[in-house]
Amino acid sequence: MDATDRRLRAVSAHLQPQATAARRTSDSLAPNPTAGEYAHVLGYSAVLPEKLQTGKWNVYRSAHSPITLIDRFSDYPDIGTLHDNFVNAVETFRDCRYLGTRVHSDGTIGDYKWMTYGEAGTSRAAIGSGLICHGIPKGARVGLYFINRPEWTIVDNACSAYSYVSVPLYDTLGPDAVQFIVNHASVEAIFCVPETLRTLLSFITQMPCVRLIVVVGGVDENMPSSPAAAGMEIITYSMLHRQGHMSPQPFRPPKPEDVATICYTSGTTGTPKGAVLSHANFIANVAGQDLGVKFYPSDVYISYLPLAHIYERTNQIWLVHRGAAVGFYQGDNLKLMDDLNTLKPTVFASVPRLYNKIYAAITNAVKESGGLKERLFHAAYNAKRQAIINGRNPSPVWDKLVFNKIKARLGGRVRVMSSGASPLSPDVMEFLRICFGGDILEGYGMTETSCVITLMDVGDISIGHVGSPNPACEVKLVDVPEMNYTSEDQPYPRGEICARGPIIFQGYYKDEVQTREVIDEDSWLHTGDIGLWLPGGRLKIIDRKKNIFKLAQGEYIAPEKIENVYAKCKFIAQCFVYGDSFNSCLVAVVAVEPEVLKSWAALEGIQYEDLRQLCSDPRARAAVLADMDSIGKEAQLRGFEFVKAVTLVAEPFTLENGLLTPTFKTASEGVFCKRNHNYVCTTA
Repeated sequence: MDATDRRLRAVSAHLQPQATAARRTSDSLAPNPTAGEYAHVLGYSAVLPEKLQTGKWNVYRSAHSPITLIDRFSDYPDIGTLHDNFVNAVETFRDCRYLGTRVHSDGTIGDYKWMTYGEAGTSRAAIGSGLICHGIPKGARVGLYFINRPEWTIVDNACSAYSYVSVPLYDTLGPDAVQFIVNHASVEAIFCVPETLRTLLSFITQMPCVRLIVVVGGVDENMPSSPAAAGMEIITYSMLHRQGHMSPQPFRPPKPEDVATICYTSGTTGTPKGAVLSHANFIANVAGQDLGVKFYPSDVYISYLPLAHIYERTNQIWLVHRGAAVGFYQGDNLKLMDDLNTLKPTVFASVPRLYNKIYAAITNAVKESGGLKERLFHAAYNAKRQAIINGRNPSPVWDKLVFNKIKARLGGRVRVMSSGASPLSPDVMEFLRICFGGDILEGYGMTETSCVITLMDVGDISIGHVGSPNPACEVKLVDVPEMNYTSEDQPYPRGEICARGPIIFQGYYKDEVQTREVIDEDSWLHTGDIGLWLPGGRLKIIDRKKNIFKLAQGEYIAPEKIENVYAKCKFIAQCFVYGDSFNSCLVAVVAVEPEVLKSWAALEGIQYEDLRQLCSDPRARAAVLADMDSIGKEAQLRGFEFVKAVTLVAEPFTLENGLLTPTFKTASEGVFCKRNHNYVCTTA
């Protein structure tokens, strides 16, 4: 197929109205030669027997493709690698906007400036050619040590085109972890920015594998001289680009089974583990999702979640396939709302932590408005909610009167919102659907599965679950007798979530022991998460196999579940729940919402010098705990799941102080308590 045909196909697809997701409600039997005689289609999933001889129907596949697992795009079956995917995008969308940034060359912030797909394709060839000119061999590992910006994507595409293996280095992992990853993966070239260059140079002599450091945003005249003993070279990105442009090299395309990246998990305890993902893994995962959710060349996406994280990376691979534009934030999360207002994206991906903050900010503003405004909001909310439940289109008058102002917080054009990384409260999910409209989809996945295992279906209005299986994998639940979860449980089967298919990673780099711990002899990946099957074949996450502890009276506690409940408390920005087998109750460390706590103190007439002093006031602790109790009762927490004592802290949990992982999850209890032992001891 030539470029003209590709463009015609893309335009035709864009002009066709998006089909409503098919609701498969029949109980018909369909032939299934790959996993038994038949597939029993329930609604959103199809159930199959795992093995013919057992007769146990316990394997779930997407109803979109119950017969075979998807491993290629249905409309572009020749795309088998990330290189193929990008080449197709360049040929099809050559003159379309691709990468946008507000940060100009002189460091000022302005309107978005765009690079087209064709221009990005030229730059990726120059960067790949430059690496060859510097003697970086095919198959070498290339590190990326900076936050999201267009150059990150260009370097990653260059790695795919010239058969290099990209190794993301989290900007917030810290020097020890970066040094470990570079040496463990034998990284030969590292792309960084001036800020991270200083970190690298502080221990460069301890990374003898590094031959080349490329500084993005660096100035040629300001580059430090290369350490003589290190035997490596330091150049700017612009210099490498010029060298590659002057000496172009032919592509060295990878094969689908070749390694695309080694993605190190953040590792809340111990050293990071390197998940090895192939080109085929990525293509299968994205092709599976593409069956149910559609993107178009007119779509605009904002990139601010870490590109070193599998969630953001897979999103961009998917968007590239459909020719969407990707605008990057300016690098400061505190200015994200300004970036959103300027870019006005149509696609927005985030994590529950940010959605919870949006929810809290809007609900608090509604309460404070009082009177007619508050009554109008609730009338609009309830009317729109009831219309959605009944399958009717809500009256547009409510958007004009109330919700368009809320939509404007994200730019006013968002039509698809996704949530991942951790569970999203059903209340918050419903709130987002009503206030922002469009498709609000929650998914579930992990690095080891190239991202998505399950995803909500477009058109499914139910909440409290993470959808049906990605058409590129199959899912089953395995009994966990020590926690009283079995696949025979009624009314809903429960157990550890296991996945299998072309999305499963190749294993942990240089770690066969830990690989065998998660992938069994039948190629099932054991996630460690506990789930149950809801009617229609939709998965709900209910527990964590390992992230539990036992109280003194013998009750098991899943702290993440409780933390997600308390996240809706107006005083709470972040929450860490803790307990152990020597005590009978739970305690919590709460990073407060400063403005909410200060407003409460003003109403109560409480005097204080600074936020830290206010946090230590017993009256403030009592007020926060009372609000937490109220939220806990609404969520029907069991008695032993209520926090009985709380310590308030002014310092938020951040990546920099080690209390958040790079995927925006609370660090493990070991890390947290070591960092905050005084908080926990005082609370207890």
